[in-house]
Amino acid sequence: MAQMIRNAIEKAPALVSAAATYSKPRLATFWQYAKVELVPPTPAEIPKAIENLKKIITSARTGSFKNLTVKEALLNSLVATEVCMWFYVGEIIGKGGIIGYNV
Repeated sequence: MAQMIRNAIEKAPALVSAAATYSKPRLATFWQYAKVELVPPTPAEIPKAIENLKKIITSARTGSFKNLTVKEALLNSLVATEVCMWFYVGEIIGKGGIIGYNV
């Protein structure tokens, strides 16, 4: 047991160095996309979003969503799932836990 701990302590700096080397380019890529994707909408983008929402509602009423390609339907489903998951994450943060509200 002592030998195993000693080996882990000896290898720790090399593992940390390898982890840092592996993660630096990936974190740089993440930050590059985060600066673009995670910014709030500008005032010019809000009317576009409202117009897109109106198109979605019209599509649901008329049934034209049935004419989407599989790729478009999959992308729409993924966006809806992402919005739903962010709602659930916000709920969990708001209530302070995964299980129920304190009533």
